[in-house]
Amino acid sequence: MNDMSPPADASATAPTTPPRVDRPGLPLRILHWMIDDPIAAIALLVLLVIFICALFADQIAPYDPTLQDYAAMLNPPSAMHLLGTDDLGRDVFSRLIHGASASVYAAVLAVTVATVLGVPVGLIAGYTGGWIDQIISRLLDTFLSFPAIVLAIAVTGVLGIGLTNAMLSVGIVFAPQLARLVRARALVLKQELYVEASQCFGASSGWILMRHVLPNAIQPVLVQMTLLMAVGLLAEASLSFLGLGMQPPDPSWGSMIARAYVYAQIAPAQMYAPGIAILITALAFNTVGESLREALDPTSRT
Repeated sequence: MNDMSPPADASATAPTTPPRVDRPGLPLRILHWMIDDPIAAIALLVLLVIFICALFADQIAPYDPTLQDYAAMLNPPSAMHLLGTDDLGRDVFSRLIHGASASVYAAVLAVTVATVLGVPVGLIAGYTGGWIDQIISRLLDTFLSFPAIVLAIAVTGVLGIGLTNAMLSVGIVFAPQLARLVRARALVLKQELYVEASQCFGASSGWILMRHVLPNAIQPVLVQMTLLMAVGLLAEASLSFLGLGMQPPDPSWGSMIARAYVYAQIAPAQMYAPGIAILITALAFNTVGESLREALDPTSRT
């Protein structure tokens, strides 16, 4: 007798494929981070205001930052001059806004130079390995053994005095830090299965670096770049204070502090505005960087 029972449902015995879980992309994760972390959002808003002042300083500043008025030297804050005037009668508020342009430009230039120099070196050292990695690592250790500000002053002495040369020097000093970071990341990524599979299929090292290693190493680089922006801002202030950065009469926050330091006994309030601006901006960069680290790598959260 034939078995007339209905056939079992094939879908009940077929192997099931686990549902695909799409990981949010980098822009979406950053958006979620801004919503979930209001402190970081405030810090980002502060940076946005500073960048707007830097880009539109001519339209925002009420006075020419180099305009001198010898009849109004070292005046206290007033309705005409919100933050008072300096020793040459120049409006401190206008110089503070224009100083944002120089300070932001300096930080961006230093981090850009560090990224352009450090990231390729770190990729080559970490991915290639062997004697090339050994030589590059020893050179990086040598650079990192020197105090950063001393090395920046030495390089500035070779390149020449000026804001651009000073921040090129700072960027060269920052480059080994990014190179070490990228090298460590590349050492891990080159052992991943998709990298080994690409090597087996005959893909070139350059293609593998650009297609697989660099995209997966970019997240810690973004975080470190944000943190280095704060350090670059402080480095510009230090070098300008020593007379190696921005040259008069153009203002930067560091040169404003250097100028006000001479008259600290007479008008100490002259140092407050640029000092507070540097403090707030550096804290904002650090806050955004640390929060971005937690957003991109939740395991680093403490």
